[in-house]
Amino acid sequence: MMKVESKKLRRIGIEYYASSTSGIDGEIKRRISDFIVEEVSEEHVCSIKAFSDKEKKEIEFKDIENSDNKKYLILELEKYNMDLNYAIRKIARWLQSSRYIIGFAGVKDKRAITCQRISIKEPDIKRLKEFKSRYISLRPICWSDNQIEIGMLEGNIFKVTIRKIEIKEEEIERRVKECFKEISNGVPNYFGSQRFGGIRGLTHVVGKELLKGNFKEGVLKYLCEENEEEDEEIKNARRNLKETLDYSKASKEFPLKYRYERAIIHHLCKYPKDYVNAFGKLPKSLRYMFTHAYQGYLFNKAISRRFELGIGLKRLEDDVLDKDGNPTASLIGYETEFGNSTQSKIEQQILEEEGITKDLFYVKKMPEISSKGSRRSIIVKPERLEIVEIGKDEFNEGKNKITISFYLPKGSYATVVINEIIKNGLC
Repeated sequence: MMKVESKKLRRIGIEYYASSTSGIDGEIKRRISDFIVEEVSEEHVCSIKAFSDKEKKEIEFKDIENSDNKKYLILELEKYNMDLNYAIRKIARWLQSSRYIIGFAGVKDKRAITCQRISIKEPDIKRLKEFKSRYISLRPICWSDNQIEIGMLEGNIFKVTIRKIEIKEEEIERRVKECFKEISNGVPNYFGSQRFGGIRGLTHVVGKELLKGNFKEGVLKYLCEENEEEDEEIKNARRNLKETLDYSKASKEFPLKYRYERAIIHHLCKYPKDYVNAFGKLPKSLRYMFTHAYQGYLFNKAISRRFELGIGLKRLEDDVLDKDGNPTASLIGYETEFGNSTQSKIEQQILEEEGITKDLFYVKKMPEISSKGSRRSIIVKPERLEIVEIGKDEFNEGKNKITISFYLPKGSYATVVINEIIKNGLC
């Protein structure tokens, strides 16, 4: 066990590493091809074929016979540096259909090369075959009676290159192998930084305000909070809005690519005090992520508290276990029932420190962002941990790199595993 020093990770409730091996430092995602994700389901393992780097290899769109007149075409969707929702909208627009005819099992990283299954209901095959995109490859697999829905996967295979490492190759190998031994027994099943809104890491902060009914405070945090890693243009726009609350001026200053912020701002230009409906301008799929992020923050805090108390990931007699016999913690919601177990006491103490009650997870002003609550394992065991390559970093003179691969079950975050290896809190 080792304490986390990174302010970025501590901000989202991650306070301890499970392993004690010295980190190798370094950075991930310096190049798009440095982060590869391949989805695994019971029926199919996706594989990267079109993109080895920025150059796209054209792969023939093969016709799949549909003699039984099944409704859904199942395809591999491979994408390069593209948000999944954007890719789906792009495909749906080409088919001149609603995006809701396209189903998927899980959201993959944007800054990466990823491959996953999607389903399309009764597609126009002729038109689909003509779909072209420099950053998307579509490959039919089969026809099915069922669409693909969220959660219909087993896990993902990750292949990650860590760059800009200053220690020698032999030492990199020694530390990584030692870390692999430790983490093969399990790491904290923390929610990774992606859950909390990327570089700003404040989705949960906004979510807490929404739960408390403070929609004005929540909206303003979402619009105005800066991060030093952002471009100067957006930092200035956020700063100016925070100082003036001039939404008309903000509508001109916020760059076009910040479409979600702009949607809120445009509403507030017309109705300056209507923060509830302004927040409602965000897509429903995005709105609930804020309260879910706060759930994730509380969950991370609960795991960290177990480490602080010297329990860590060990199974206690009064723990509630998952189907694999692993301890679980609450994703707190308005139907969460607390007992007298050690874990329940930890969770209740954290709620008290936060000034939050479980009842607040039912949001009367916007019921669709409410959450009943559920449970989640506090431990995840990465499988197939492997060193693929160690060598000179061709993009950083005098530095080294390592490429690793591993498998994680659905719902777990690759960055949690990577953080155990690099231990610098950058991801």
